[in-house]
Amino acid sequence: QVQLVESGGGLVQAGGSLRLSCATSGRAFSTYAMGWFRQAPGKEREFVAAISWSGDSTYYADSVKGRFTISRDYAKNTVYLQMNSLKPEDTAVYYCNIVRQRGGNSWSPLASWGQGTQVTVSS
Repeated sequence: QVQLVESGGGLVQAGGSLRLSCATSGRAFSTYAMGWFRQAPGKEREFVAAISWSGDSTYYADSVKGRFTISRDYAKNTVYLQMNSLKPEDTAVYYCNIVRQRGGNSWSPLASWGQGTQVTVSS
């Protein structure tokens, strides 16, 4: 059973930066792609970014491309999301998960969701 613990969220002004972390347990980390998702109030959870199991390929939603960077550290079993040039519309609870690509930028989460980490961007 994979456990996911997100951290690093907070309150930041528009244009600011945050780095989110997702610590994972279990042996799945090195063999699966990892993804970040977010859910804003009143909206469905949406895909943000993913990184292949090898770390060689990354994928981003159009809304964050050029501003967010996903990376992974195999020694720490941790995946990161560096978020720059934040906008108020980035306000959401951010979640990570092990994922499987269904095609293009369509990704399926494979584990139970963690508690997420709240990101609030003020204008």
